[in-house]
Amino acid sequence: MRKSLFIIIITSFLCLGCAGASHDDTPIIAEGATLELLADGFRFTEGPAVDRHGNVYFTDQPNDRIHIWTVDGELITFLDATGRANGTYFDHDGNLLTCSDMDNQLWSVDMQGNVTVLVSDYGGNLLNGPNDLWLHPNGGIYFTDPLYKRPYWTRDPEMQQDGEHVYYLPPGRDRLIRVDTDLVKPNGIIGTPDGRKLYVADIGDNKTYVYDIDADGTLSNRRLFAELGSDGMTIDNRGNIYLTGRGVTVFNPGGEQIEHIPVEAGWTANVCFGGKDMDMLFITASQYIYGLKMNVKGVR
Repeated sequence: MRKSLFIIIITSFLCLGCAGASHDDTPIIAEGATLELLADGFRFTEGPAVDRHGNVYFTDQPNDRIHIWTVDGELITFLDATGRANGTYFDHDGNLLTCSDMDNQLWSVDMQGNVTVLVSDYGGNLLNGPNDLWLHPNGGIYFTDPLYKRPYWTRDPEMQQDGEHVYYLPPGRDRLIRVDTDLVKPNGIIGTPDGRKLYVADIGDNKTYVYDIDADGTLSNRRLFAELGSDGMTIDNRGNIYLTGRGVTVFNPGGEQIEHIPVEAGWTANVCFGGKDMDMLFITASQYIYGLKMNVKGVR
């Protein structure tokens, strides 16, 4: 009797394991789902970020606005005069962090629209133009600083730093640290929810790298993740990485391409998960916002 019970328990355990593996192997896109145009009429959409409720905030940089696509499917304007915000991300207090490259700064914007400038320079010189960012679980901020010359700048449009680098602002926000100075043009950036790995796209060299994040916030053990650069990036609950540019290309954690999502737009700039169940993939692409129902979910 005891032996039979033991066999039943072991068999059940193995079956549960098989069920989990089968679930992980299911397609990432929901069955029958197609890309849905949610809104258009923008000039260039960028920087989607999801709040704790599933609402997605995104930027229209040429028009200097941040909009919200709500969980109820409504489009509303959150903020005008955003400092020409590009990439965005929410912090643990519900403030929207923005790469505001009008004056090459990193901002924190509360839900009433009040602005706090977190970073205004490095070494006494302006940054080139903060582009995209990711919040570490400890509250530290990683961001990329490529140079894209903007027509609205009144400053010297040439390189302000000695290169295009990746930076880290620790939780105390008392100093800014360079964590990679050996990239051509860093752009998209995302980390794992456990805070152990960071992915950075070098769009200038058409490559994406993965790093180990050390206890002090510095990066180590850089290795090639994919032979593809990216503008914006996100990650799902299976650890798959989503790269943008010509549509959305998805890689599993081992760096193998598992999906490509074509997008009818001149350029696919960025991507994030949102919605009430965090299973809608939101895609910012030129003058459009698209949505796609997924079998996977985003991670906050």
